[in-house]
Amino acid sequence: MSARAGETFAVARGVADIEALLTAPLPAAGPAEAEGEPGTGEWTATTGEGFRIVPLWEGDALDGADGPEWDDAQEAARARLASLAAELDRRWGDHREVAVHHALLLRENGEPVPALFEALLDEDCYGDLSVWGPVPTHGRWVGVSVGHSDGDAPLVMAAVVSDRPIVAPDPPSWL
Repeated sequence: MSARAGETFAVARGVADIEALLTAPLPAAGPAEAEGEPGTGEWTATTGEGFRIVPLWEGDALDGADGPEWDDAQEAARARLASLAAELDRRWGDHREVAVHHALLLRENGEPVPALFEALLDEDCYGDLSVWGPVPTHGRWVGVSVGHSDGDAPLVMAAVVSDRPIVAPDPPSWL
């Protein structure tokens, strides 16, 4: 669970959160570290070498959701992401898609995974990223995604800001 559980999604708040990320300090070195709410431990951010990831929105748990209910929840989450992406496209130009599944395949095969993608996977952020960058006013890269770890887990929209290009890792050697 993230600290955003139970909040209503708003494009303006998502944009404001991303704008704040663009000016936040990013560690120059060191391993990725997840941060959580002091009382609950719910995920609030992950920082690592040159990046920061935060949850923007979290949907309801999908425990026991049947096909149509699950499909509706996923469609609604994708629509939220599309509305945020449309606003960011308006500000920064068209985004490009960056696949995350190669990182998951690398991890499952025991091959090295770039730190940013390892951190995304650690937080169950399996959705492909919509990426802009470098953002003209800040020189940083921004990515947003929505996804979840399994069929019952809530859908989570997350944003990442990086001081280096966000590019998909090469596929596993066996692919």
